[in-house]
Amino acid sequence: MTQPVSPPRDSRTDKVPQAQPPAWRGLMARADVRTLSLLGVLAVLILVGGITKPDEFLDTRNLQLVLTQASVVGVVTVGMTFVIISGGIDLSVGAIVALASVWATTVATQEYGFAGILFTALIVGVGCGLVNGVLIAYGAMVPFIATLAMLASARGLALQITDGKTQIVTVPSVLDLGERDAYVLGIPPLVLVFAVVTVIGWLVLNRTTFGRRTVAVGGNPEAARLAGIDVRRQRLYLYLLSGLCCGIAAFLLIVLSGSGQNTNGNLYELDAIAAAIIGGTLLTGGRGTITGSVLGVLIFFTITNIFALNNLQSDVQQITKGAIIVAAVLVQRRTASTT
Repeated sequence: MTQPVSPPRDSRTDKVPQAQPPAWRGLMARADVRTLSLLGVLAVLILVGGITKPDEFLDTRNLQLVLTQASVVGVVTVGMTFVIISGGIDLSVGAIVALASVWATTVATQEYGFAGILFTALIVGVGCGLVNGVLIAYGAMVPFIATLAMLASARGLALQITDGKTQIVTVPSVLDLGERDAYVLGIPPLVLVFAVVTVIGWLVLNRTTFGRRTVAVGGNPEAARLAGIDVRRQRLYLYLLSGLCCGIAAFLLIVLSGSGQNTNGNLYELDAIAAAIIGGTLLTGGRGTITGSVLGVLIFFTITNIFALNNLQSDVQQITKGAIIVAAVLVQRRTASTT
């Protein structure tokens, strides 16, 4: 009978060497720390708002307003997070939201009612994402240039469709979604849509092959290609996803404002990128979390609300946001250099 082989021993300590923990545990630990840090920042902001303007800030209507406004940019941010994790960028999201919102609110579109408006907003968003994806994935264009061109084109087309005028929504079923009677347990429908998009985005990124491929493409495209991943097709899918999120956001904006304007979505691209960075998504790709990006959106809109309630000018808000972005990037670089 063969004797069992004893495990190797360390000659210096005469102990069985311990196996090293897998790398993913370290990543999860860092992600948890970032999430807790962001929750801490959000808690401090809520405390500041409660101290400076307790009656206004903590009012249920005000909190519902903050969440509703954050929902529109939040949906865009979910799509942007996927794109940035893959090593890309999308500067056209705000313009796509504007184009989708005005195309979906033309008189001809509104004749088809709720379904016509929703379908048009989604198909315009996906169509723009398709153009971006084809140019970048198969046309070998730099994402910055391709999406910058889309930004200019979509804004111009939105202006042409509206002729600079506001298009008022006359479909009752769409407008009713923005009324308090449509709230579910005190939660606005727009917030519920944002929550659903967030959950789906988290599941796709963390529990599917698509999410793992996205991270792989962002971390090392050549290694991903050698591993059998169709990098070009994956990038195309990601810009389609970003366009879809823009279409959803456009419909939410239509419900929120009751109109379509060529100025809709102004600076959404900066807000989405900033929220993703605050949430821990690397601009170089390969790492990011949906949870962090969503918390980044909530932090930004909470800051904006506190500043507005305290009658602070918009330029102070922009300076503060810029400082937060710089601080977040510096923290990212510090973290990357120590890991």
